Amino acid sequence: MLMLLAGQAGMSHADVKAGEAIAKSGAGNISACMLCHGLNGEGRPPAGFPRLAGQNRDYLVKQLKDFKAKLRTNPLMRPIASALDTAQMNDVADYYASLPPWKPGPGPAQNAAQTSRGAQLAQHGNWDKGMPACFACHGADGAGIPPHFPSIAGQNAVYISNQLNAWKAGTRINDPEGLMKSVADKLSAEDISAVSAYLANPKE
Repeated sequence: MLMLLAGQAGMSHADVKAGEAIAKSGAGNISACMLCHGLNGEGRPPAGFPRLAGQNRDYLVKQLKDFKAKLRTNPLMRPIASALDTAQMNDVADYYASLPPWKPGPGPAQNAAQTSRGAQLAQHGNWDKGMPACFACHGADGAGIPPHFPSIAGQNAVYISNQLNAWKAGTRINDPEGLMKSVADKLSAEDISAVSAYLANPKE
């Protein structure tokens, strides 16, 4: 039994290393993930490329499979996901999941009213419209609940806003039971801006 466990631990370590190699250097015709997602998976906020560091592995694997199956569309991600086999998807997901998750810290100055509105939506929702809190599905403080609900705390505002607008427009459809579509439909443009800004650096 001890030998078996040791072998599994070694295999897990090898998977993370293989994922790191793909993330940093690519493989064959697969571009390095870091070109868009940053050297340490921190994302590129101005361009809306999401943070992957510390994201739960099951969610990452599901998204890669959905890109490959055309259940989620993105002109950059689809060819990359299509070139990855299942083992490589797991390797990359294991690597990014192993990186330090987002930690609260100083951020850019925010409009007080917008921050308050974003916090209200994230923490309590808007029950006048039948909309649950973001944290009701995405876990305490937005830490994520795999495989369907990713970590959203510390995710960049441009990415969150883009995804909410995509669900609202019906151009992203890979959410379970249309849940995110139903939430996004209840959000105004001002709500989307507020909750996106808040989730990028949530505070009490």
